[in-house]
Amino acid sequence: MSKKESYPGLTDEEVLNRMARGEVNQAIPKTTRTFKQILFENSFTLFNFINLVIAGFIIYTGSYKNLLFLGVIVSNTLVGVYQEIKAKNNIDRLSLLSESKVTVIRNHQTFDIPQNEVVKDDLIIVKRGQQIVVDGTILDTEGMECDESQLTGESDPIIKTIGSSIYSGSYIVSGSGLMQATHVGEDSYSYKLSMEAKQTKGIYSELIMLMNRLIRLLTMVIIPIGAILMITSLTSGTQLNEAILGSTAAIMGMIPEGLILLTTVALAVGVIKLSRRQVLVQTMGAIETLARVDVLCLDKTGTLTSGQLKVVEYDTVDTTNLTDETFSILVGSMIKGLNEDNATGLALMSYFDQSDENLFKPVKQIPFSSARKWSAITFQENGTYFMGAPEYLFEGFSEDQTEKMGLAFEKGLRIIAVAKSNGTELSQVLPDQLELLGFIYLEDEIRPEAPQTLDYFKQEKVDICIISGDHPETVAQIAKRSGVSHDEESIDMSKISDEKIPEIVKTHRIFGRVSPEQKKKLVIALQEENHVVGMTGDGVNDILALKQADCSIVMANGSDAAKGIADFVLLDSNFDSMIDVVLEGRQVINNIQRVSSLYLTKTVYSLFLAAIYIFVSSPYPFQPIQLSPINALTVGIPSFFLALRPNTQPIKGAFLKNVFEPPLASGLTVVIMTLLIEVLGNILGWSYEQKSTVTVLLTGFIGFIVLREIAKPLTKKIIGLLSVLIVLFLFIFTFFDHIFSLASIYNSHLALVYLPLMSVSVPIFYLIRKVIHKLLKE
Repeated sequence: MSKKESYPGLTDEEVLNRMARGEVNQAIPKTTRTFKQILFENSFTLFNFINLVIAGFIIYTGSYKNLLFLGVIVSNTLVGVYQEIKAKNNIDRLSLLSESKVTVIRNHQTFDIPQNEVVKDDLIIVKRGQQIVVDGTILDTEGMECDESQLTGESDPIIKTIGSSIYSGSYIVSGSGLMQATHVGEDSYSYKLSMEAKQTKGIYSELIMLMNRLIRLLTMVIIPIGAILMITSLTSGTQLNEAILGSTAAIMGMIPEGLILLTTVALAVGVIKLSRRQVLVQTMGAIETLARVDVLCLDKTGTLTSGQLKVVEYDTVDTTNLTDETFSILVGSMIKGLNEDNATGLALMSYFDQSDENLFKPVKQIPFSSARKWSAITFQENGTYFMGAPEYLFEGFSEDQTEKMGLAFEKGLRIIAVAKSNGTELSQVLPDQLELLGFIYLEDEIRPEAPQTLDYFKQEKVDICIISGDHPETVAQIAKRSGVSHDEESIDMSKISDEKIPEIVKTHRIFGRVSPEQKKKLVIALQEENHVVGMTGDGVNDILALKQADCSIVMANGSDAAKGIADFVLLDSNFDSMIDVVLEGRQVINNIQRVSSLYLTKTVYSLFLAAIYIFVSSPYPFQPIQLSPINALTVGIPSFFLALRPNTQPIKGAFLKNVFEPPLASGLTVVIMTLLIEVLGNILGWSYEQKSTVTVLLTGFIGFIVLREIAKPLTKKIIGLLSVLIVLFLFIFTFFDHIFSLASIYNSHLALVYLPLMSVSVPIFYLIRKVIHKLLKE
């Protein structure tokens, strides 16, 4: 590229004028929801609407104390809004910290500025690995190739020449250049696409999606059953107010109103905790996805290793008669001319710091590409030189050369071959004849935390897969030094056809000489084997695989494009932070399973009882006010503690099976006890108030049984919590019975019934659970 002095750029006055006209870039809308969306979507939910309708019916009856449930609804909404806003603020703050700068030329000088300060007509310097933030036109280029797959869906690199258009959202895979901004902010291509796609889709989460499907199913059942129950109650002679209170109680019981709230809160709290560990969560639901990962694909450079390469030695080929000094100056001139600022280029530039601009005047360059595995430069009157992976430049080597390279690979070194072509034509295709000049050997240090982290994943039965563009032997040695097993199974992917990849992933876990497209195909093949695949990387050669993986993790020192599509960005570039993410995800899933079981317990028995009482000529056994102590003390209050409880055990069994087993057992037990109370109460001549009181007592008792099971292991804190909740439950029956429309339980006629029922309800619960466990297992 021509020297930047040839391009003065905008003056300060021109920049201010464009800002005044609104010709300034705008950040693409963040993936987090806005404050307005958070408030709206937490408040105006389907279940809140149903609850308001229920409240309207209760107001009609004049039984205002039955509106107590509205206080729980309001408090739930406020807690959900608060936690999500807190999580949003953490994500937005860390996103701002990790946001890359844009290099512009203004007043003959270069400046690094935030993306939202770029104005129309700004001159922007772009390099390999950077993502384009505005639309523009290429003014100058050094072998620049662009990936526009995020815009077109095609991943083949596009060569950019002077005058070519370049669009925001694409990224540079090779070379560098200078562009002039033509469309910024809302006029840019990626901004329009983002607005059409509406990036602010809310929290993507398998758990929340599963819960939403469950709730949609319940909604289709709740309203018809509630309406039929009211009609049959009226036709059987029940008074209107009593029928309304009974049917509204049935509907309220069937609504798991806090389930989505607590799932969102658990994810939001996970985001907040990870942000304190310098982990930027760009996709909130990815916390749970990483917890399910059973194959973790790692790019060697920058993940297992620090990415800080250093030259350890070099040697020349005897037949060239090149002295070490001449070879060193040649390589220094090549590196200076190519101006590569990647890890390899910086290492070479630091070691070969001498060049000769008079002898080696650059004419044309082809920068390094992950797909080609080589770069090239033509010097005026001095031929064309190539630098890259030895086996990509040459088909074979002498016995001595092969032996020396083998020893280097065994040490985990990276090897670069330097070659010369006498031709002056330089293209993307290698010339037929190249003369080998020498080899350069580079070393990449293992991250100190890598062995410990990989050992943790090994213990947790997470399979490790190393995918790298380096030589297979180098990759295998790095893997071995990092503590990865399968080191004997390394394979050279440059010799493998795409059709064989599905079979290879069944037997191999270390892959060398992998192209960017092959990385993606390897991830797809693993997914087709029913694996949940996590992918780590840091460069443009990892982007296709990162996008394909179920969960993607990128270091903060990775390329802009890689960070832009990652689910997680490790801001301190600490590989060990992945353990925190996995543990947090496990805690979310395990605790949501517990909470779901609690909420679905009342849904199950309410659904069955509502359906049964359509055919029973008696009022529904609960009033809305009577459900409040059951819901609050056996579900609502404990669920908040359980949702945030430390629980990082590996996830076992299917989610739905784990969730439905306890509520089905407890729900059916409640149904059996309720029907027994109905029959015995009619025989003994009990009033409706007495029957409903005993039903509430037994339902609460069974609720505490299932709560005890779900809360295991029982720590001192959990035992203390259960004890307090039980005391409060009895406190309501003792001192607030009239408020909750309850009869006194201190009545020998009632005790003679409810005490035996309480004693038999325990074995009935465990018997039903055992049967359900067996049925679900089969």
